[in-house]
Amino acid sequence: MVVLAKSEQQAGLIGSFADALPDPCLLLDRRSVVIHRNRAADVEFPGITVGQVLNISWRSPVLLGAVESARSSGVAQTVELHQTVPNETWHRVHVAPLPGSDGVLLVTLQSLTEHKRLEQLRSDFIANASHELRTPLASVMGFIDTLLGPAAKDEVARERFLRIMQQQASRMAALIDDLLSLSRIEMRQHLKPTGAVDLKLLLAEVCDGLEQHAAESGVTLELTTPGPAVVAGDRNELYEVFENLVDNAIKYGGDGGQVEIGLGPGRLGYDFAVTVTDHGAGVAIEHVPRLTERFYRVDADSSRKKKGTGLGLAIVKHIVNRHRGQMTIRSRPGEGMRVEVLLST
Repeated sequence: MVVLAKSEQQAGLIGSFADALPDPCLLLDRRSVVIHRNRAADVEFPGITVGQVLNISWRSPVLLGAVESARSSGVAQTVELHQTVPNETWHRVHVAPLPGSDGVLLVTLQSLTEHKRLEQLRSDFIANASHELRTPLASVMGFIDTLLGPAAKDEVARERFLRIMQQQASRMAALIDDLLSLSRIEMRQHLKPTGAVDLKLLLAEVCDGLEQHAAESGVTLELTTPGPAVVAGDRNELYEVFENLVDNAIKYGGDGGQVEIGLGPGRLGYDFAVTVTDHGAGVAIEHVPRLTERFYRVDADSSRKKKGTGLGLAIVKHIVNRHRGQMTIRSRPGEGMRVEVLLST
């Protein structure tokens, strides 16, 4: 008890220092009893109890091994801690003896979760982009080899292969354009646009631009815009948002025969709402939350046949976020899809 009281006294002297640290921090006495946890640790690790041995609150062999190594060697230890329950997290743990403190250890935990998440996203993005580009590129190279070899003097085959190569090259160009667009938007994500955009005029222009595509697909575009609706925004980016949404509705919901674009009053504190509704096949509810993920497709083959890059809704989401707006998607099999974009002046 004398040792614990002494440790508690020492903990009190450096407790204010520990509380000032932005990362979670623990103080352990020579028996590995937790004698202090700072405010950040209170929030992130509420299960760790002051006055209790650490291994009762936290059964992590990696962490406990670092504690024992630091205690026995007197040398600071740094390890990476990966937990999957209740949520997946990563921390860099630093365990250091405090000189002249009768065995007190300072344990700091720096969160690596966001860094790891972004690292994984970057890795997945590169892998997906490489895959999407590799497929049409392999096709083009294969046909080039054929044209230089067996089909060199076959005019009919040459004409057919060149058309296929043109389609594949167009697919790669569309993907590269979308990748560049997404990168450009992400670089300006923190900057809210300050221009003025009339949504009524913009939506009319979008529908005019897609009228031929809709007619070729057997789809009627129905635009409802009661009056002027001026919002703060970047006109080119908002055009891209609604062009993507209407184009998607024509591609994937065109079998419903009609796509409805509506402009009306907003909700949830937003001034205006734009809705794009189709009456096509719709998608299962479990797919809806993932539709804005990069390269996520409910049916990859169907998407590629319809010249989709898998980036359209990801671009839409990022633009809407940059405009400090909100997008919701509702869909059920057989009931089509309804996308709502909320924007403010």
